[in-house]
Amino acid sequence: MAQAVSPNNTTAANRRRSRTKFTEDQLKILINAFNQKPYPSYATKQRLALEINTEESRIQIWFQNRRARHRFQKRSEPEEHLESSQDEDHPEEKIQSRGDRRCRTSYTSSQLHTLIEAFMNNPYPGIDSRQQLAIEIGVPESRIQIWFQNRRSRCHVQRKREPDEALEQRQDQGKISEVRVQGIETTQNGTDLTSDSYSSGARTRW
Repeated sequence: MAQAVSPNNTTAANRRRSRTKFTEDQLKILINAFNQKPYPSYATKQRLALEINTEESRIQIWFQNRRARHRFQKRSEPEEHLESSQDEDHPEEKIQSRGDRRCRTSYTSSQLHTLIEAFMNNPYPGIDSRQQLAIEIGVPESRIQIWFQNRRSRCHVQRKREPDEALEQRQDQGKISEVRVQGIETTQNGTDLTSDSYSSGARTRW
């Protein structure tokens, strides 16, 4: 027997909005805007909607999804950093894979020089800069993005370690100064004792 379809279910299915598929040019504009400001204002979203010829509500949904994806990448960033930090400074160029994991990229010394120089100029490059670097050193743009993420993570770790190292150095300097002061006091006490002994001897002879 054929089951009757509920009108409510049919209405709900019709109300479900279709997924918007953006072209490559539209995505480039959206990603560039996201890199500049992940939380755009209503006026910015309207301008983007007019620029890529879509609805403002679709722009808002895209930014929400992009922020969620960005947060997920940040949570998984330490694991990727541990996997790639051991190989990113090796001069050999090799690709390794572990099961279903993404291939790990190792860069040549020339590629690393280009990446480090770009990082010193701008630690947060946009999609255009990353694509230009990808063409220049011959790797996918996604690898450039991961390398910059790992590099920023390494800088954050080094900055957190600097206060502890400075504190240890100050403590060591304090210990050295204390030892020097104790040595000076010991020398002065020895001199005083010698002077007292000399005075006592002189009085005895007289």
